[in-house]
Amino acid sequence: MKIGIIGAGAFGSALAVAYGQKGLEVMLWARRKPFVRAYPAGVHHVDDLMELTGVEAILLVVPAQQTAGFLAQNPLPEAPLVLCAKGIDAGSGQLQSQIAARYCDMPISVLTGPGFAGEIAAGLPTALTLAGGNAAQQVLLSTPRLRLYRTDDMIGAQAGGALKNVIALACGMAIGAGLGESARAALLTRGFAEMQRLGVALGGKAETFQGLSGLGDLALTCASAQSRNFAQGLAFGQGKGQSEGTVEGLKTAEAAAALAAKLGVEAPITGIVAEVVAGRATVASAMEMLLARPLKEE
Repeated sequence: MKIGIIGAGAFGSALAVAYGQKGLEVMLWARRKPFVRAYPAGVHHVDDLMELTGVEAILLVVPAQQTAGFLAQNPLPEAPLVLCAKGIDAGSGQLQSQIAARYCDMPISVLTGPGFAGEIAAGLPTALTLAGGNAAQQVLLSTPRLRLYRTDDMIGAQAGGALKNVIALACGMAIGAGLGESARAALLTRGFAEMQRLGVALGGKAETFQGLSGLGDLALTCASAQSRNFAQGLAFGQGKGQSEGTVEGLKTAEAAAALAAKLGVEAPITGIVAEVVAGRATVASAMEMLLARPLKEE
């Protein structure tokens, strides 16, 4: 069977390796030099997106802020589309599936959850969420080491994947500023409640956030320097600036804060992270503002 992957960064390359090792024929398209130099024999590099014609699914693995522009400029062959980016579009405030629906008439699903690219490529056991796909697609995109769980809650699954990046930035800031593990635990826990409130307001199901695409992804991203978002928060906490590369939580923080304000959702951690990212607050002043909030019941 044949699948297409658009984007050969860290995650796109990891998926290509995993599916090539499974024995699938993988058609890999990349605008730039692929992240991985050596792929399994079943992975083929293509220069024309039309070479993806006839695949069982197309996995779109471009940064979240580039999804709209990419789909507007690059018509895709007819095939089910699987979205792999985690983020809220800064321009429209939309989730990835809402953007894709403007350009794609084929079935849309989302692949999300707690999985580091390097570990997937190395064949380490990983469990992810497939939101919106059917049972056949679940089987197609699972491997002996990559186990997919299916849900019909595309909104909740995407909200979890996007918003956890913002909380990971906050946790990294706390650790970088030397505030300790207790502060990280507090931010992770209260951030989870915040994610759930905003996700439900967007139309997701509360129980989705208790699964892999919510709590699972949050736990992974807030606890490891392998996470670009945690690492960027760590840099902010240490008084450093923005690093190179894609850090999805930076733009998502601003978009999520705007959505929370529009929907009347209390999201103080998201709001504070957005202030730091925009340069309107320091990490020290942000943490003081959070600590000075009125006492309340949990």
